[in-house]
Amino acid sequence: MKYDFSPKGVCARKLEFELDGDIVKNVQFMGGCNGNLKALAALTEGMTVDQVCERLKGITCGLKNTSCSDQLAQALAKAQEIEKKKAAERDSQAGA
Repeated sequence: MKYDFSPKGVCARKLEFELDGDIVKNVQFMGGCNGNLKALAALTEGMTVDQVCERLKGITCGLKNTSCSDQLAQALAKAQEIEKKKAAERDSQAGA
């Protein structure tokens, strides 16, 4: 499923990615440090949400309390939460 996220406190204006189960795919940042964000997208391609979050959560940029990497980890965690809620709703409807 495709997700759009508006990062907060960083140079990037928009973040898009897809989840195939818990596998991260097609990460794209709009704005921000182009080369670094392309590298971040390439490095996280095919990783699980948990792997990405474990490595990137809490990384800061300069004097900011967050970074594009941290924002990606936060967005992935939120998307995974949404996926789990949808799965639970489907399961409860199938059992009804």
